Parts: sequence; structure tokens; C-alpha cells
Amino acid sequence: MASGADGPGNLGAEQNPLSIPVADHGAWATAMNNLGIMPVGISGQQLVSESLCIPRFDPGLGLIAPINPMMGGISLVPPPPIPPDVPVIKEIIHCKSCTLFPQNPNLPPPSTRERPPGCKTVFVGGLPENATEDIIREVFDQCGEIIAIRKSKKNFCHIRFSEEFMIDKAIYLSGYRMRIGSSTDKKDSGRIHVDFAQARDDLYEWECKQRLLAREERHRRKIHEDRLRPPSPPPIVHYSEHEAALLAEKLKEDNKFSEATAVLFTWIDRGEVNRRTANHFYSMIQSANSHVRRLMSEKALHEEEMERAKEIFKNALMAILMQFEQITAIFTAATRQKAWDHFSKAQRKNIDIWRKQCEELRNAHSEEIMGIRREEEMEMSDDDSDDIPNKRMRTEENGVCDQTQASLREENDSLRWQLDAYRNEVELLKKEQSRAGRPDDDHAHTLPHTHAHSAEAQIQLLQQSMHNMQQELLSLQEKLSSKETELEQAREEHHYLELEVLTLREKLLSGKGESVEGINGELHEKSVNGCVPSLYLSRDRRSEFMRGGVASEKEALLLGIISTFLHVHPFGANLEYLWSYIQRLDSKVSAGELERLMVRLPSMFRQELSGVGATLEKRWKFCGFDSLSSA
Repeated sequence: MASGADGPGNLGAEQNPLSIPVADHGAWATAMNNLGIMPVGISGQQLVSESLCIPRFDPGLGLIAPINPMMGGISLVPPPPIPPDVPVIKEIIHCKSCTLFPQNPNLPPPSTRERPPGCKTVFVGGLPENATEDIIREVFDQCGEIIAIRKSKKNFCHIRFSEEFMIDKAIYLSGYRMRIGSSTDKKDSGRIHVDFAQARDDLYEWECKQRLLAREERHRRKIHEDRLRPPSPPPIVHYSEHEAALLAEKLKEDNKFSEATAVLFTWIDRGEVNRRTANHFYSMIQSANSHVRRLMSEKALHEEEMERAKEIFKNALMAILMQFEQITAIFTAATRQKAWDHFSKAQRKNIDIWRKQCEELRNAHSEEIMGIRREEEMEMSDDDSDDIPNKRMRTEENGVCDQTQASLREENDSLRWQLDAYRNEVELLKKEQSRAGRPDDDHAHTLPHTHAHSAEAQIQLLQQSMHNMQQELLSLQEKLSSKETELEQAREEHHYLELEVLTLREKLLSGKGESVEGINGELHEKSVNGCVPSLYLSRDRRSEFMRGGVASEKEALLLGIISTFLHVHPFGANLEYLWSYIQRLDSKVSAGELERLMVRLPSMFRQELSGVGATLEKRWKFCGFDSLSSA
């Protein structure tokens, strides 16, 4: 679509090229050339020579043609502003039935109203009284295709064009004086005024066009959103026995396991589980549980791959560090007197710079390797602490054991930190020894014997410090082993005391109050004096007490329930799960009582660790049949 800058000068150039005499060609050409427009006549004839005009001008474009993309009508960039003191020069327009005379260029241009959106209709006022519709069509047909002319009896009309840009050409004729033929009668002349008109048809067409553009934009946006939207999950089939059988087969396959678990979760969430379908769902859940072992093996394989990658990385770092050491040895040999004297001053300077850079890189590399070693030691210490079984009971007597364990941990950490400090000291002494082995240039010539003596002294000091550190490490290891032995003894004594207290409480519950009070008083008196005789019992007698039988009918009932529960759970169950089940039968039973009962009967119940890392947990298993078969 062309804009208004395509110019009202296309009037006459499109259909009726007319030859109009111009009084002063020089003034017209100068004004048009100042505006950046090629001055031509109505017929397309050039008014001035090509040497005076702007190059690359095409005369076939019309009277007023754009010469660069910066002008209006070619792009959205507005045209350069026209100086206000330069008047717009218009020509006389000759038609077959009438003649149009331009207004005085010194007068202000005719005013227009605000342009309505989608305007294709103009108001033409000031027409001569004798002007007919054919004369009006003859004048304005040069602006573009006319759809309709609505003429009034009061010397004005409305003209509707087919395109919006034709309105700008019609507005250009505003201010012209129309004279019909050569008559001087007042009814045959009039000054026409062209302005924008607001028509319902134009507004309706413009709104329809805007709605069409909005629909296209919404469609493009919807297509773009659909392209970016993730694909919808496949629909879940409804439950039936046939679909359940197919799903059970899919659950057994590794490549279809994820899809099958989604369907199984949806069915359970929908409430498809009832008494009739419970067995089917139980078998499917059991099939899903069978993949746990596969997942754990895959995780173990990945962990092994990670460990191998860490080992490869560590070996590569060690190889790089060894090469750094070799390069440092080369620099050390080059700085000795027998080779150093043969180098020039510039060569010595370069060698010294290279040596310093190599030492900095080697030190940074060795620090990185030391950091990896520290991380490995910390992981090993964490694994050791996780391997130690945590057998704390929820009783009042476990404070001593906790304090001992906390103190041992603190002492172990302090020993580890001392060991790291000793290693750092060894590294520093090695660096000082390597620096002492490279004498400087001036000292190499003056005091060779002094340097050799100082190097021997530093070596002796290093050997003495290494010997002291070895002695300290041995003593610390002995202390650590003795503390661990004491901790183990304290745990055994604590566990035995708990079992004694448990038996006394059971006797108290069974009606032996008087004898228990005497025993409790005696025990309290002896424990206050610090001489409990049970601490000095032999290990065989303690084990015999721990493997004691059932003391009451309640314990026998609990024993039967626990055995039945663990028998239907072949992979074992943790204490909380077992306690939550027994709570439904007897709310007064505590988790500690169940644990003490199972600890007393190791031939029937066995505690094992299952899982890896964060999923590590303790599970109790029923082993009574194993004991019978072994017996």
C-alpha cells in the first residue's frame, strides 16, 4: 500500500498526462530540487538538465517521486522536515471540462480535521453551483479508483475511494479554485475545500480488518505456544482383569517399567483396589518391589564407575606431579655452579623465572592432591563411624556411654588434625630442603662450604623431626586403641545393667514386691558406692542371662505376635513398623520393650543393616527356623 508521500503529484500522471505552461521554470526547479524532488512537468518532461538534479532519478515515477528510502511511502522512517519558510509550489491543472488554479503560495495551507482510522472518504466543499457529478469524477478520478460519489444540492459532496492512500492525493487539491470551461460566471467557479470525512462504511471495514489481524495474531501465538508446550502424557486405560494381566507382564520388563508404574499409581489413586482386586494389586506391587534389587545393583555399578573415574583422575594427577618434580630437578641441576657459570645473564634470568613458575604450579598441584587425600580420609572415617552399630537404649543410664563416645570422637578429630598438621610440616621441610639444595649465584662463588654445612644441618633437623612425629603417631594410635577398648567395655557393662533393671521390673510386676525392694535397695547402695558386683561377672554368665527365657505370659504373647509378623515379612521390618502394628493390639506396649525382648532372644530374632547411604536402616528378621535346623 502506498502512502501519502507517493504524492499528489501523480495527478494527471496516472491517466491524463497534460501539458501545462509554467511561467518561471527556474524558480519551480529550484524549489523542487531544494525539497529533494526531481522537478518534472505533468507530462513527465524534465524541467532542468540532469547535471543539476539529484542522480539516480527515474522520471517514470511521476511528478513527485521518492529518491531514497528515507522518504515517506518507502519505509516507516519519517521524511526530513521541510523548512517552514519554503512555500509549496502548485501548478495549474487543466481538465477537459474545467481548470484548477492553485491558491497564492504565500497564504497558509488549508486546515484539515483529524484523520479517522481507515478513512477512504473525503468531503469536498466549495464546489461551483453548476458542477455536475461527471465534472467532479473527471477531477478526482486522477487520484484513484472512485467507488461512490454522494453529491448534495448545497455545493458539496462526499467521495469514497477504494484505497486509503488515494485520500492523500485528493487532500492535495484542497485550496484550488475550480472554473468550469472559460466562463466567468460566479456559478461556474468556486474554491474547493477537501477534508477527511468520517463514514460508517470506512470504520466498519477498518474494524473488520483489525479483527482479522487480531485473529491471525492469536492463531500465530497459539501455534507458537503449542510448539513450545511439552507433549501430553498418554491416556491411562481403565482397570480390567485383562489390562491388569498385561500390566503385570509390563512390570516385569525393565524397558516398560516406568510406563507400567504410572498406570499402577493411577489405578490405586482412583480407588480401584477392593476386596475382589486386592490380590491382583498385591502381585503387581510385589512385581514393582522386585525391581528394588535391580536398581540397587545399578546404583552400585554407577558408584563403582565413579570410584574408577576418581582413581584414574588421581593417578593422572600423580603422574603430572611426578613430571613437575622431574622438571624441578632439571632446574635444580641447572642452577648448580658447574652448569650455572656457563649461562649468560639473560639465560640465567629466564631460567630463574621458569623455575619459579614451575614451583608455583607444582605447589598448587600438590595442594590439590592433598585435598583429595583429605576427602578420602574423611569419607573413610565417616564409613567407619557408620559401620559401628548404634545400640543405644532409651533409658536413664545411657548418659555415661554417650559422654564417652563424644569424648572419643573429639579426641579422634584432634588426632586427625594433628596428623594433617604434621604432614604440612613435612611438606614445608621438603620445600626448604629443595630450596637449600639450590644455592644462589653470588653465594655459589663465595660460600660453598657454608651452604653445604647448612644443608646437612637442615637434613639432620628434618630427620629428627620425622622421627619425633613417628613416635607421636605411634603413641596416639596406642591411646586411640585403648580408648576404643574402654568404650567397648563400657557398652557391654551398660547393656548388662539395662537387662538387670529389666528383670527386676518384671519381677516387680509379677508380685514379688518385697524381695524386689530389697534387691533394689541393695543395688542402689552398691551402685552409689561404685562397686556393683555384676560388673565383675564373667562374659559367659552375661551371655547366659541375655539368652534367658520368657518371664511372663504377656511376653509369650508378644513373642508369638512378633514371630508371626516377621515371618510374613521375609526381608525383615524395622522397629517402628513393628511397634506401629502391635500398638493396634496393645497401646501400652513401648518400642523399647519390644527391642529388649528381641535382644534377649538372639536365637529367634536377628538384627541386620539394609540399604546404602541415606536409605540405611536396621531391620529385624525371624531366624527361629534356622536355629532349629542348625540344632
